[in-house]
Amino acid sequence: MNRDHGGAAAASASPIEITSAPVRVAILAEPLVCPTLAADLVTRLKLVPITETDTPDYTHYLHLTTERLELREQSSGTTGPLYVDFVAGRAAHRRRFGGGRNQSLARAVGLKGGISPTVVDVTAGLGRDGFVLACLGCTVALVERSPIIAALLRDGLSRAVRDPEIGALVGERLRLVEADSREFLSLLPESLYPDVIYLDPMYPHRRKSALVKKEMRLLRQLIGDDGDAPDLLAIALTRAKRRVVVKRPRTAPPLAGPEPSFQIATPHTRFDIYPTNHH
Repeated sequence: MNRDHGGAAAASASPIEITSAPVRVAILAEPLVCPTLAADLVTRLKLVPITETDTPDYTHYLHLTTERLELREQSSGTTGPLYVDFVAGRAAHRRRFGGGRNQSLARAVGLKGGISPTVVDVTAGLGRDGFVLACLGCTVALVERSPIIAALLRDGLSRAVRDPEIGALVGERLRLVEADSREFLSLLPESLYPDVIYLDPMYPHRRKSALVKKEMRLLRQLIGDDGDAPDLLAIALTRAKRRVVVKRPRTAPPLAGPEPSFQIATPHTRFDIYPTNHH
């Protein structure tokens, strides 16, 4: 699931224009939350703070609880919040039972034997694939240009670092870069080129999972579609030392550009692999 797309944070007078309807985001902090944390978010994201008694015209809000940062819809109905959690839930299950280095993602990035490549995930989003690769031994840079999604990622990473089981791993192997990936790669010195660049562009998935549907819908509302994915692939091919990996729905066409050299497919997902050999 991608999430490196242009969701610029909304200021009080200028809503984010993503689709035909504007997306307006505010910050709501619970009473017991440290005021400094809330103030830092307001300053960093240039968002308007509201209280539970306010009824402003906002479509979404970042809800700062005593436990975590969540993205909620103002008229959510039964839709739950969106947040990043590397410690429990799906991330923990995938870390323990995902298949280790035999899983498709690991094979796609070239994890074999004692090889643990450096990876730049240029569409970090909620960070799930990057976290899996870090658990398997890779050093991963998570690049995300949506300030709101980056805030969720930053919160999830800060909680993960404090966990006694995975804290050291997260601190050593995962880092967040809030930037436009094309600009980030363009400015990257050759000495810092990664072994692998990983792309997971936004695509209209047709999965039946309610959770995936909710996440895809919320992310799409904030960051829109990935019209620049072919451009990102083009520059990635000039910066990856070993390969570029593009994650796609199994039946989706490859990104515009050169044909992948080979593919690794699962029942629902396909990894298109582009060897580069820029040593």
